Amino acid sequence: MSLQRLETLAPSHLEDLLRLYRGEWWSRDRTAEEVRRMLEGTDEIIAFASDDRLAAFARVITDYVYKALVFDVIVDPVHRGTGAGRLLVDALLSHPRLRSVEHLELYCRPEHVAFYEQWGFTSDLGALHFMRRARTRCGE
Repeated sequence: MSLQRLETLAPSHLEDLLRLYRGEWWSRDRTAEEVRRMLEGTDEIIAFASDDRLAAFARVITDYVYKALVFDVIVDPVHRGTGAGRLLVDALLSHPRLRSVEHLELYCRPEHVAFYEQWGFTSDLGALHFMRRARTRCGE
């Protein structure tokens, strides 16, 4: 299967993205409206399709100078093990608007650390700690 780079997501790709999200533990509760709003607030998307069906996706929030935070790196299970993830990260790192950003950052599960280390990502950040404050949903 050959993958084609997408410059933008078509409306049909939103359904594909929801399908991919619903297959993952970290994103299965996302709604179409939330994903639409998320995409509006995203600075860059990197996406590939096969036969016009979304096959790989990542998004970036950035100031284009110092920091770029990569989110939602996801490959359709059909395309896992085919090099689609490598193609996605290569496209991300060679993106013309992201190439000169000082720090590209992401977080991932321990089983994916070695994958990202191939491109120079490291978990050796000295005394830095990842921190999170979660919004409390109504009724909780």
